[in-house]
Amino acid sequence: MLDFGNPAGMQAFSRVGPALLAADAKGVVMVSNRADAMFEQMGRAQMRARTVVGEGKGGAIVEVREQVLAEWLKGRGVDVAATRAATAPMTKALAGVTVDFDIVRTVLEANSAPNTVGILEGTDPKLKREYVVYSAHMDHIGIRPGQPDSIANGADDDASGTVGVIELAEAFVQKGARPKRSLVFLTVSGEEKGLWGSEYYAEHPTVPLPQIVANINIDMIGRNWKDSIVAIGKEHSDLGQTLAQVNAQHPELRMTAIDDIWPQERFYFRSDHYNFARKGVPILFFFNGVHADYHQVSDDPSLIDSEKEARILKLLFFLGHEVASRPAKPMWNPESYKQIVGGAGR
Repeated sequence: MLDFGNPAGMQAFSRVGPALLAADAKGVVMVSNRADAMFEQMGRAQMRARTVVGEGKGGAIVEVREQVLAEWLKGRGVDVAATRAATAPMTKALAGVTVDFDIVRTVLEANSAPNTVGILEGTDPKLKREYVVYSAHMDHIGIRPGQPDSIANGADDDASGTVGVIELAEAFVQKGARPKRSLVFLTVSGEEKGLWGSEYYAEHPTVPLPQIVANINIDMIGRNWKDSIVAIGKEHSDLGQTLAQVNAQHPELRMTAIDDIWPQERFYFRSDHYNFARKGVPILFFFNGVHADYHQVSDDPSLIDSEKEARILKLLFFLGHEVASRPAKPMWNPESYKQIVGGAGR
């Protein structure tokens, strides 16, 4: 029971239902004390058409007015007011109670956008059945109407990452460059719409997901500082330690991978690596931060610092080669695994 009369209750509503569905609940019934006007507004919003990836997810969240269910629940030993006022989660099994959901989905329009995948087989007979994924998104926001130049080029966001994946693929096919594990070079669509392409790949991987040992995601590496790049996710697995070691071994690159300096922006959850992380794959996300041209038509190729990007990509080459050649695969920090993936970790 959530209190929709205060901001904390509203925030909890946005987390609890999706979390229960993600944990394979067949459906969720929310007993709501929203004001009448707000309840009606939510009902109208739910009637709008929406876009989903694939066939959409299974269960449904149904919000029912408190006055409809309060007496019925009371007869089964549930005090709605006391439950809502509790400061800790409460659970109670309702023996003999069943709830039927009848969900009808109507497809109004179907479209598709590509992901591209290239696989380079590793050299070790056993380890080549494990994979390190380099990823970047190849879409941008499209058109900004009403301006003389209305095309948002997306040179940094994320042509810089897309080019990076291609350059890394070209580097690894050179003689003697292949590591022991196999490499996946993945560019995805729909990141700007809600991480759609990487979500689809995580649900329909081209190699077995448990055999993907790491994801190195590249989203905006062509701007800002000359000598540093932010590596988000360092603290969540021993990939952070590996990166520090590789970085120290290559001072000639004049490139330092630093910690996330914008934790309040929650960038960890805002690019394609997150769809790997939530499935249990350790990740590192390389990102130079936003700038005045972020999501503007002025994000132009002429502003890309190609010399800096080349040094970053060399660092990512050495990093990926190290991760793909070590006998042991990367390991999560147990607490991070529990927070991001759930369970005991792998």
